[in-house]
Amino acid sequence: MPMVTVQVTREGNLPGVDRVTADQKAAIYKGISQLLLDVLDKQVDRTWVIFQEVELEDWSQGGLPLPEYRKQQASKAS
Repeated sequence: MPMVTVQVTREGNLPGVDRVTADQKAAIYKGISQLLLDVLDKQVDRTWVIFQEVELEDWSQGGLPLPEYRKQQASKAS
């Protein structure tokens, strides 16, 4: 029985949405389950997918809190 954990930052990609939507999560669950079926022949009804959203300030990249890292990268790009 495979178990896959998906972690993403808690932020939306649609105007006015601050998290992953239920429809987006459902598509991720379905896609990961199908991938494991296609690649490893693991049955969909025996596959567990856990979805975790992490607050931006609890995620780090480049030794910085993610919002700070993004600001730094944006200033370098401009």
